[in-house]
Amino acid sequence: MRIAMIGTGYVGLVSGACFADMGHQVTCVDKDDSKIAALRRGEIPIFEPGLDTLVASNVKARRLDFTTGLKAPVAQADAVFIAVGTPSRRGDGHADLSYVYAAAREIAGALEGFTVVVTKSTVPVGTGDEVERLVCEANPKADFVVASNPEFLREGAAIRDFQFPDRIVVGTSDDRAQKVLGDIYSPLSLNQAPIMFTARRTAELIKYAANAFLATKITFINEIADLSEKVGADVQEVARGIGLDNRIGSKFLHAGPGFGGSCFPKDTRALIKIAQDNDVQLRILEAVQSVNDNRKRAMSRKVANAAGNLRGKTVAVLGLTFKPDTDDMRDAPSIPLITGLLDMGARVRAHDPVGMEQARKELPDIDYCDDPYDCVKGTEAMVVVTEWVQYRTLDLERLKQAMAQPVIVDLRNVFSPEKMAEHGFAYDSVGRAPVQRLRRSTDREAIAGSVAAPALSLADQD
Repeated sequence: MRIAMIGTGYVGLVSGACFADMGHQVTCVDKDDSKIAALRRGEIPIFEPGLDTLVASNVKARRLDFTTGLKAPVAQADAVFIAVGTPSRRGDGHADLSYVYAAAREIAGALEGFTVVVTKSTVPVGTGDEVERLVCEANPKADFVVASNPEFLREGAAIRDFQFPDRIVVGTSDDRAQKVLGDIYSPLSLNQAPIMFTARRTAELIKYAANAFLATKITFINEIADLSEKVGADVQEVARGIGLDNRIGSKFLHAGPGFGGSCFPKDTRALIKIAQDNDVQLRILEAVQSVNDNRKRAMSRKVANAAGNLRGKTVAVLGLTFKPDTDDMRDAPSIPLITGLLDMGARVRAHDPVGMEQARKELPDIDYCDDPYDCVKGTEAMVVVTEWVQYRTLDLERLKQAMAQPVIVDLRNVFSPEKMAEHGFAYDSVGRAPVQRLRRSTDREAIAGSVAAPALSLADQD
């Protein structure tokens, strides 16, 4: 099958490369000349494990190419996927659909023969109707069907998610469109990927509902973490205990500083606005949004409670991206955390394995370090914000020797309180009792009963 992918952002580039790897002929289209030139040189604009190799192999096999010209790829395509950005609209939280609608108008003028126009971007309910209207208006003679095919890719695990999906949702009632999209996804039948055909509006809502539900799980366990700290419980054990119930499941029950990224905050806001426009109140999601926003802002106070008055002190922040295995800084918890620390008079030094280039655009007033040990040198506190695997294996004794004051605030629960006690750190985490710095062996015996369970991974977060 011939596929035109409009947009070379995260969704478009990953989807285009994966479709090509399935054997289809894919052309990715983008208006950004510099981005297309870079992609042709083999330079990948985002960090996603394995994507550079996947793109290179399919370009070499001549199944994948890149262009700024939309007309020829669309005219030749069996299916045209719209995978452009739908950011939150400034001021009201609605999804900004201007890029989707602009793409629809341009696609309309290039259609030749029967073509399925597919919205791959995350779009509000009814967007497919408007795309259909715009195409008809621009090209009344076009033979096309608009379908919805939402993506469910997790950053950091996107290629595997595409190749081994939990489900493939296709929103169309047209038999011809079902056949085209069924043929496109047929190679995944070997991986037993279930294809769910449903109405277009239902497919559009499925994507928002899924992300909103996962955001709710994260926010729920974060509130349980606050309660755990007050009553002396361990939120990781609570999460394990409820996660073993197969009606609940263990994923997205990792307490932390709040969810971020390109999907959950934006999609939660958009779904609330969609409901309000239809005279429906989503009170649970309104609370989720409020709790998550407040939680991010509260994390700087948690650091101050552990380290004391921060004015004039230097704080090391390890991890800047919203989750590991990505360079995405969109709505990252590190941004309000660091802003709060600066407002309290602290100096901030930061390290992230891949996210510092993107972070500099959001946080220009801090110092960046290429090594975590250099980052903590002479600091009065260290904060773990993103649970990169590199931080799990840090030499704790070396950290302690480098720091001016051995205070660690672990917002991802990557360390064991027992080990922190053994090494003499004052240690505060999320949803677990804090550990005071040990000075005598008798102190160690008093605290040794607090043993951390292995931290759950945030790699499942979208």
